[in-house]
Amino acid sequence: MDKKLAFVIEDEPDLATIFSEALRSVGFETKVITFGDVALEELQTSIPAVVVLDLHLPHISGTEVLKQIRADERLSETQVIVATADAALAESIEVNADLVLLKPISFLQLRTLAERLKTFPNQSE
Repeated sequence: MDKKLAFVIEDEPDLATIFSEALRSVGFETKVITFGDVALEELQTSIPAVVVLDLHLPHISGTEVLKQIRADERLSETQVIVATADAALAESIEVNADLVLLKPISFLQLRTLAERLKTFPNQSE
């Protein structure tokens, strides 16, 4: 597979679309996931190069998803970008994230960041 896989784990539809399109615009194949429990299921069978992760998700929180990603050796090279409006929570988990972005996040910001991440030697599916 030539394109690296990126998961957008975000329950706000407009933001999920913006994040997904920003990643696609620089060559990632994207998958949008809106529930924390579904994200954990998908991570059992896929190894994304990048995950854009909201912390406030239905069913299972983004903090729990992040904890599971970091505990899974298969996902050790997955870059996790936390995207949240909760500055206090972001600060408390930033040690486990590769990058924390505070919402609102623009299409251009994420596209520029994604372009840089694409050149990192990540795993791809």
